[in-house]
Amino acid sequence: MKKALALALVAAMTATMVLGCGGGNPAGSSAAPTQDAGSTAAPSADGSQAESQSASEDGLVLTTEPLEIELWDIASSEPKTTVEEGPVKAFMADYPNIHVNQVHMVNDTYKQDLIVAMSANKAPNMYTHWTGGPMNEYYKSGFCDTLDDLYDAYNQTDYLESALAMCRATDGKLIAMPYGGLSAAVVYYNKKMFADNGLEVPTTIEEFEAVCDKLLEAGITPIALGNGSKWTGSLIYMYLVARYGGPEAVVNAYFPENGGSFADEPFVKAAEKVQEWVKKGYIIEGCNSITSDSAGDRALIYNNTCAMLVHLSSTAGGVKSDMGEDWYNECFGAFQFPIDPESEKAGVNQKVAVGSAVGNAFSINSQGNEEIRKALFVLCNQYYTGEEYAMNTLEQVGKVVSINGMQDYITDPVVMASWDCFANATDVQLFYDQYLPASVAEVHKDTMSDLFGLTKTPEEICQTLQDAYTKYLAEQQ
Repeated sequence: MKKALALALVAAMTATMVLGCGGGNPAGSSAAPTQDAGSTAAPSADGSQAESQSASEDGLVLTTEPLEIELWDIASSEPKTTVEEGPVKAFMADYPNIHVNQVHMVNDTYKQDLIVAMSANKAPNMYTHWTGGPMNEYYKSGFCDTLDDLYDAYNQTDYLESALAMCRATDGKLIAMPYGGLSAAVVYYNKKMFADNGLEVPTTIEEFEAVCDKLLEAGITPIALGNGSKWTGSLIYMYLVARYGGPEAVVNAYFPENGGSFADEPFVKAAEKVQEWVKKGYIIEGCNSITSDSAGDRALIYNNTCAMLVHLSSTAGGVKSDMGEDWYNECFGAFQFPIDPESEKAGVNQKVAVGSAVGNAFSINSQGNEEIRKALFVLCNQYYTGEEYAMNTLEQVGKVVSINGMQDYITDPVVMASWDCFANATDVQLFYDQYLPASVAEVHKDTMSDLFGLTKTPEEICQTLQDAYTKYLAEQQ
């Protein structure tokens, strides 16, 4: 997996990643190891074998004394549960003195659960997150160890540079490790429903709306959405903002000295388009009471109620697990979110992908226990990047880990659509609920309920987010 990734992909993702997480060039990296690296006793000064420590594959010496570690992730459903438990089980088999209590949390409440644990000084030793603003807040609060020294001396994995950039704090320190795979937002669709109704994959918003109109005529609701999870509706909204305002819209709003605001025209126009689609019946009625974690949204694709779903890369694995390979191969497809030619003519860059170069990242919270910090670095850097884990993530979850050369292993056209989402982009917009500071991100998610529920106007929705961000900035003074 050490083959170099096309420079175009790295360039496409790096620019927007640096904004949220700082810059800095990591040390040189080497090929990723497999997961069956056994631990051996380290030689002592007199040449005998030490009894208190063992060496990992990279030479980092770990303790052989009993060690208890708690890890939180969001692998609360199959196939992710089994896939994410694989590296931990392999690690504990190699280091039987180290016990990792792996807790699978529910995605929808995870951020709040993590904040509550941190507030009570009971944060886990290792925990997943989505980088961006919240990660920097965890770091400022003392719950992210810096990892530069371990990475520089012991790194074993050829990570994408853009993935490492997302794991750096605003001061340039490495405070997390990539894991879980690239996460792109794409449009999934029922290929059979499209074929039965004589529909082609749309490439522009106008064509997309024409497809929706034909589906409605056939008695099919065009778009499934589980917006009870709030962030799911944001995927549609973010893409529309990107199509109407390009990558500059969010950058200018995030840095008010640029003269921008989250109440600027691209944000309002995107909100207007969403509500237009809701009123036309393009989006499933009652979407605010359907949750994504329960797979209520994709079930609407299975039962032929809806034809399309805007969702993340991991959805592919869930669909295959739910319906089996035959249905998946025959009926399930994916395409890029359509562009807006009118905005393109006005000079607005349409090659913006919504997603993340890491999908998730792990941070370590050792609270000064160096043995825990070292053990968890090995777990992240070797076991969560090993060949078995990488291939299970690709084949079962449908996500591609952020390691150079993984694109050569993609044979599924649905998964390739996610990879192409990054490969064809000049800019990547990180999900707003990860990009924004935690308090502001929560306000954004709440406005998504108002947006799709038609309980506030587009102007009110956008101003609510801007007011929350203005308040946050004032509190930082």
